[in-house]
Amino acid sequence: MQNNFSIISSFDSDAPFFTEFRRLILKIKNCSIDSEIKTLMVTSAILSEGKSTISALMSLTAAKENGLKTLLLDADLRKPSIHKLFGISREKGLSDVLTEGFDPKDAVKKTEIDKLDIITSGSYVKNPANVFDAEAISFMLDGMKFYYDIIIIDTPPVLPVSDPLLLSSKVDAIAYVIKAGSTSRDVVSRGLDILSTSKHKIIGTILNNSNSSLPYFYDYRYIGYHYESDKPLSKPSIINPEKKMRKKNKNNSDSQPAAQSIMKRTDNI
Repeated sequence: MQNNFSIISSFDSDAPFFTEFRRLILKIKNCSIDSEIKTLMVTSAILSEGKSTISALMSLTAAKENGLKTLLLDADLRKPSIHKLFGISREKGLSDVLTEGFDPKDAVKKTEIDKLDIITSGSYVKNPANVFDAEAISFMLDGMKFYYDIIIIDTPPVLPVSDPLLLSSKVDAIAYVIKAGSTSRDVVSRGLDILSTSKHKIIGTILNNSNSSLPYFYDYRYIGYHYESDKPLSKPSIINPEKKMRKKNKNNSDSQPAAQSIMKRTDNI
């Protein structure tokens, strides 16, 4: 079932947070010395940390801004959302490829972004863990690498289910999403412990600041560096950080759309 909403319509390459996503993609593609990263698993510790939205925005940025032939793969077979974000049908997707022998190339859904393709989650599967434990997923990913510069894989969170752990051995790298001001240090650490067998693949964390809970100097509105295409020059104003912070603390609904601080190493978490 399709809906009328598509995250593509909200894509604005001039939006400040897309600068962070461009940097993120460049870091991912250049952070490995030994081999190129072509399959990236995106996960988090628990639900509602924004991993699916970040996976979608990363894929959009990689395709449209970084010029990479990109495949976005929805491997969250329990609570899939990529099809909702892009307003496309979920049927004939990953689960059909892995359980019914459906050709992966036939499961690819084109988007209006020339270099962005999607494979949705597919039909309902009773036990996804059994699907990811099979060699079919490795065979599929190895085959699709030939056609794409990067494959971004949205997976379930690591604490509730074992699916991400099973997938982690089959990807080149892992990005770990944390929601600032929401996820506790203990929960973050527990999630990383679960991924310990693939810890060498965790290239960093993506800090999702959806509640604007970071200090004011992380916010682009306080940096003041933006396009002023047709506006006359005016006298610079002095920002009072304490006054701004008091205002923000009084009304914390002023949320940021995506990642503000990106790819922080996990060694000190």
